[in-house]
Amino acid sequence: YPSGNLAIVIIRGRDQLICIVQEDELKTTKIRALFQSDGRSTCYYPNGAEWINMSIQGGQYLDQAGNRVRRWMWPDLSRGPHAPLSPIFVSLNCHVGVRILAQDKIFVSFLAKGRQAKFNMGTKVQVVAGSQPPPARLGEDELLLLAFRVRILQLFDRMRGCINFPSSEQWNKIQPPMYLMTQAVKILELCVAADISDELRSSIKAIVNA
Repeated sequence: YPSGNLAIVIIRGRDQLICIVQEDELKTTKIRALFQSDGRSTCYYPNGAEWINMSIQGGQYLDQAGNRVRRWMWPDLSRGPHAPLSPIFVSLNCHVGVRILAQDKIFVSFLAKGRQAKFNMGTKVQVVAGSQPPPARLGEDELLLLAFRVRILQLFDRMRGCINFPSSEQWNKIQPPMYLMTQAVKILELCVAADISDELRSSIKAIVNA
């Protein structure tokens, strides 16, 4: 971002890519969108609630209260009558937008200082009859990096609570923000799908739940 904060992060796993869009905030670094090359993607509202959720079958658009506004199926993957996709454009903030045109045409655009960068995070993943969507698989280093990142953000949030309420004895009991709790759950889901040892999986769980 023009502020110097990191806007977009690309992580290469063993067999896929993950694109993370972060909010323009140094202290919180909220995740605003997560795109995976296995066909799964999620965009979030500023408060951490799910905005758009997509899989290899289709997707849904939710309001901030969690109510479904729209739902669609990718035309190539549905047989018979289906809910088609009408083009969707959402502005994550004043610099980053997401345009969804088709399964293989999901564009993340970044605009700042009169210049634009555009990434196509769409993918053409086919569903095999009787099979489940391919699980997300990340390496040990990537999983540990994501876990420590969430832990650091949790500590920053706790420090802010201590600074804002130095005389309070209750600040340490305050739950972390919902977006951090959501990220912790997603990391644990990635650990289940990943080919890692039980010991490492337990260590990652301890890091995000500390």
